[in-house]
Amino acid sequence: MRVLVTGGAGYVGSHAAKLLAASGHDVVIVDNLAEGHRAAVGKLPLVVADLLDQAAIVDVLTKHRIEAVMHFAAFAYVGVSVTEPAKYYHNNIVGTLALLDAMLAADVRRIVFSSTCATYGVPTKVPIREDHPQAPINPYGFTKLAIERALADYSHAYGLGYAALRYFNASGAAADGTIGEDHDPETHLIPLVLQVALGQRESVDIFGTDYPTPDGTCVRDYIHVDDLAAAHLLAIKKLGDGSAIKLNLGTGRGASVQEVVDIARAVTGHKIPTRLTGRREGDPPELVADPAAAKRELGWVAEHQDMRGIIESAWRWHKAHPNGYGD
Repeated sequence: MRVLVTGGAGYVGSHAAKLLAASGHDVVIVDNLAEGHRAAVGKLPLVVADLLDQAAIVDVLTKHRIEAVMHFAAFAYVGVSVTEPAKYYHNNIVGTLALLDAMLAADVRRIVFSSTCATYGVPTKVPIREDHPQAPINPYGFTKLAIERALADYSHAYGLGYAALRYFNASGAAADGTIGEDHDPETHLIPLVLQVALGQRESVDIFGTDYPTPDGTCVRDYIHVDDLAAAHLLAIKKLGDGSAIKLNLGTGRGASVQEVVDIARAVTGHKIPTRLTGRREGDPPELVADPAAAKRELGWVAEHQDMRGIIESAWRWHKAHPNGYGD
């Protein structure tokens, strides 16, 4: 299949593009490199363009005879979405609508969309199933939910086949060590903890120790980025014109902030000092997926179930790339 990967120079997108190519698909990446890394693309073809340049996207879709799109291009910092909502609404919603219109113009009718568990907001029941009410509590989550709704409407009106894959906490790095996680600024727990082990930070903050969880710190479902890529590959194979797939992607197991720090200490051999601070506004106590539907509909099960193995893969990449991609 000929697949366009938007945001393919980013963290999850680069891993998905790598797996697509390794599985024999023809891959073209579009990324404006605002937050992506040219080095993450490797030897795959890269078109530097913005989704808002609809003419450029139509040209890519037609020139390369694209049959399906994997859409990862989005801003994804929850905190920034609160302080700069205009940036998020413009990029995540307007940019994606421009992509969808370009797809229709080029008669491309299949898309796998990178959604998020942030569309659920604060869950009333854990583990979270796909039928849980979606009530996001920040602009980032709302932009993703808005596109899920748009996809459903485009599917009904125009025959668009789509999969909305709601990630939990993407983590880890490629098994061969070639690509990994590099954000600026970094906000994700595992790379922050590993930066302390590398001597790049003095400590890592733990936001809240009084949650109703076993050790008082927030619990999250950490899903290895290679498992996310595998789910995208299965979803794009299953898509047909007009089909609609909405699935959670997680392990079904939670790990607390304190557990992540303790495992990272064991993996790195570093003390990794922590600084205990108050809760962050909007942090749910526990976010854990019920992945049963993904197994039922795609035959997908996360292979990386062990938290230590996930952190070990990230540690290998960060040790080899202490300055990230260096760009």
